[in-house]
Amino acid sequence: MATDLARMIDHTLLKADATETEIIKLAQEAKEYNFASVCVNPAWVKKAAEVLTDAAEVKVCTVIGFPLGASASEVKAFETKIAIENGAEEVDMVINIGALKSKQYHLVESDIKSVVEAAKDRALTKVIIETSLLTDEEKEIACKLAANAGADFVKTSTGFSTGGATPQDIALMRKVVGPAIGVKASGGVRSLEDAETMIKAGATRIGASSGVAIINGQSSNTSY
Repeated sequence: MATDLARMIDHTLLKADATETEIIKLAQEAKEYNFASVCVNPAWVKKAAEVLTDAAEVKVCTVIGFPLGASASEVKAFETKIAIENGAEEVDMVINIGALKSKQYHLVESDIKSVVEAAKDRALTKVIIETSLLTDEEKEIACKLAANAGADFVKTSTGFSTGGATPQDIALMRKVVGPAIGVKASGGVRSLEDAETMIKAGATRIGASSGVAIINGQSSNTSY
């Protein structure tokens, strides 16, 4: 069970003051526990990839337009391209939240598609919709737009806004996207119980800085 669960965890360190030593430790832990990926800010992708050279199963994941999602689409696409060149194999992009709430749905879908196309055939794309800022109707629309744009996953949260993942949101997102697209729970998943609850609700990936604690049946007070 622990092995299966580890393969669903993106071992995450996205805080602004993360040091090189902490990034190296994160990657080494990911190798030890065989997590699905390490998720780091773009500036640390190359270092994480270096540490994981001999761990082919552990992918390097990074974030795009993070944490606000308010960058221009061209910037997100370029950030994706550079991240992949540096070794990223998965990219978690934040939607243009303001555009969604302004009902500018074509813009939101186009924004997502710019990253999907930049990553095409080279990296998985996960779309962060920031559920804590959205109504249920907006969550549904965001998931549909992500699916239409060709994303591989929809994801709840950055972990830097007003709230994180909830089982209710995971269930709603799974209902909207069906079985073909992954659903990632992130933000506030701090224990084995939290992770199991999210998986039961429909999550196929867990984003957490508490990956080691989760696998060891412990709990953590980290925010992400």
